[in-house]
Amino acid sequence: MKGTTEETQLPVLRGEAALLGVVVVNSLGVQLMLHSGSGISAISSLPYAFSLVLPQLTLGTWTYLFQGLLVLSLMVLQRRFIPSYLFSFVVGFAFGKMLDVYDPWVSALPAGGLWPVVWFALGYGWIVVGIALSNRCGLPIIPTDLFPRELAQITGIPYPRIKISFDVICLSLTAGMTLLFLGRLEGLGIGTVAAALTMGKAVGLMGAWLDRRVRFVSVLTEKNRKAALQ
Repeated sequence: MKGTTEETQLPVLRGEAALLGVVVVNSLGVQLMLHSGSGISAISSLPYAFSLVLPQLTLGTWTYLFQGLLVLSLMVLQRRFIPSYLFSFVVGFAFGKMLDVYDPWVSALPAGGLWPVVWFALGYGWIVVGIALSNRCGLPIIPTDLFPRELAQITGIPYPRIKISFDVICLSLTAGMTLLFLGRLEGLGIGTVAAALTMGKAVGLMGAWLDRRVRFVSVLTEKNRKAALQ
């Protein structure tokens, strides 16, 4: 009871504002990690591979096309139309567009000396913050985050196994596509491995830090609360 009272006394952050922050900071984080030359995150690796093999479309465009496919796959598995999935695609579309917005000026940032370390650290940090906010905003999230969570619920397979398998498949396809069509490995590096091994823990720490300082309220959480009181 004490914990509940303390929680209600925390400052309120709107989930809608948090989700907007997710789109802004996660897309920036992906571009900064990519610019560092240390590798891209697993969930963005496959769209990145397509953007290299078929450069007629931008990374942002390939990103929301990939996310649309994930949303469609979930609806096929559920055998019904789910409005929240559609909203998730809208969020993913905005995320893809922001990747293209950031691309020209992130590409112009210095890349020599210790700058790659700086860009990787900043990109990694922004992605950690973005995922922690995404997990707490109380709204449909980006399809690449939504897909493994929903697939785990549909299949009954534990989420960690689904998540690891999803990331491994994305990375394997990225490696295969770039080696086959470009003759070299692209998009994967030590940063990809470091992120895969440590980001889950970092997101947990950031989430715990947020939970001690703010509580999140959205139109959906308010709706669920009112329904529970009736």
